[in-house]
Amino acid sequence: MELRKELFDLCCAYAEARIRVALEAMQQAQQAANAEEKSTAGDKYETGRAMAHLEKEKAAAQLFEANKLNEVLHKINPEVVTAKTVLGSVIITDKGNYYLAISAGKLQVQGKEFIVLSAASPLGAQLINRGAGDKVTFQGKTLSIISVL
Repeated sequence: MELRKELFDLCCAYAEARIRVALEAMQQAQQAANAEEKSTAGDKYETGRAMAHLEKEKAAAQLFEANKLNEVLHKINPEVVTAKTVLGSVIITDKGNYYLAISAGKLQVQGKEFIVLSAASPLGAQLINRGAGDKVTFQGKTLSIISVL
């Protein structure tokens, strides 16, 4: 239970950091656009504002994606343990440890490495609704599920 909570908390921190970075980028892009001064070279002014607008749109797209991560995390109750894998499950296999939540890469928890992956990812989709003793083949490798926490 504690392991699931730690992984969940790290995922929440990851999503919050992505949101914070995207908001800061949007703010900086807006400040850059506002700082552009009208000059005799009107094209330079317009180009600067257009570039700042593009940066702001890019940051807005990153914010949208980060908010989607947060939405997925809100669907997880780290205190619920099931025999079959669901969103929020810790999956121990003979080839590695996984946490089914969002795509957040590798995390170290309690001295062990966990790959945090989305249920929408190719491997995540195969791991859904599996239990201890089940096998999953991914990219030519067979993973044997040892336990679901």
